[in-house]
Amino acid sequence: MRVVIALGGNALQRRGEPMTVQRQRENVRVACRAIAPIAAEHELVISHGNGPQVGLLALQAAAYDEQSAYPFDVLGAQTEGMIGYLIEQELGNLLPEEQHLATILTMTEVDPADPAFADPTKFVGPVYDASQARRLAEERGWTVKPDGAGWRRVVPSPAPKRIFEIQPIRWLLEHGVVVVCTGGGGIPTMYLPDEGYVGGTRTLVGVEAVIDKDWASALLAESLGADLLVVATDVDAVQLDWGTPAARTIRAASPEAADGLDLPAGSMGPKVAAAAAFARSAPHRAAIIGSLADLSGIMAGRAGTRIAQDVPGLVLADGAAAAEG
Repeated sequence: MRVVIALGGNALQRRGEPMTVQRQRENVRVACRAIAPIAAEHELVISHGNGPQVGLLALQAAAYDEQSAYPFDVLGAQTEGMIGYLIEQELGNLLPEEQHLATILTMTEVDPADPAFADPTKFVGPVYDASQARRLAEERGWTVKPDGAGWRRVVPSPAPKRIFEIQPIRWLLEHGVVVVCTGGGGIPTMYLPDEGYVGGTRTLVGVEAVIDKDWASALLAESLGADLLVVATDVDAVQLDWGTPAARTIRAASPEAADGLDLPAGSMGPKVAAAAAFARSAPHRAAIIGSLADLSGIMAGRAGTRIAQDVPGLVLADGAAAAEG
C-alpha cells in the first residue's frame, strides 16, 4: 500500500516548549518510532509542518538587520532541508541499513490571483500574548490573530495547484525509497503573469506565503496515486463541539458529510477539508485524522477519524449515525 503521512507541527515543536534543535530532534525521534513500522511494510512518503521553524528564522534574520530578512520561499527551503535531515537521521536509526531515505526540496505552484493573498490566515512563528502580538504587528507591519490562548503572526496561505517534483518523488518510491517531501506545504512559487505567453519560457518566482501543509499533502497523495493519507496530529480524532461538554467524537465520515462540518478554520477545518478532497478523488482512497501517538491504531483501523466514500454519512464514536451537514 502507498501511504502518505502528514506530520503536524506537534511532531517537531510542541506548544510552549523552547524552540531548540535538541528539543525538535527529541520530538522527531518520538514521531519516527511510530512511523518506522509503517516504513517497513508500505511504500511511504512523509510530509510535515514548518510554521514554528519558519517564524523563528524570520525573526532571527529580522533581528540582525532589516536587509537580512529572508522571504518565505527561501525560509521554506531552509526548513525543508533542516527538518528532512532530522527525520532522515532519526528514522534511519530505526530502519535496516539497506532501507534508503531521501528528502526532496519541493516547490509547489500557487495562483497569483488566489484570494488568500488578501486575507492572511496561516499561523507562523512563536506564540505571543495579546500585548506582545499587537506591538510586533505595529512595529513590523504584521497581521496577527488569536491562536488558542495566545496570538501568532499570520501570512497568506494560497491553495496548492501543482507539485513540481512529483515525478522524481514517484521514481524514488518505485525503487523502495522512503521519501520526505512537501515540507510546510512545499516552497511557494508561481509563474509571473504574462498575457503574451504562447508556449515559450515562463519565469518561476518565489512567493511571500506559506502553503497549508494538509492541502499540499492531499495534493501530493492524490498525485502519487496513494491509497491512504494519514493526517497525524495531537488529538485522537475529529470532534463535534470540540472543547465543550457536548463534544462527540467522529469515527468516520463520507466526504460530503465532512464538508458539512463546522470546524475551526485555523486548525481542524483545513485538515478535514483536505482529507475529504483526497477521499473524494477515488473510491478506494481513504484519509484518517488522528493522534501521532496512536499511529499503529490508525493503520489498523482502530483509531482516528476515517473519511472515505464507503462511509454512510457521519458515524459517531458510540456507533450512532448523525445527519449529514
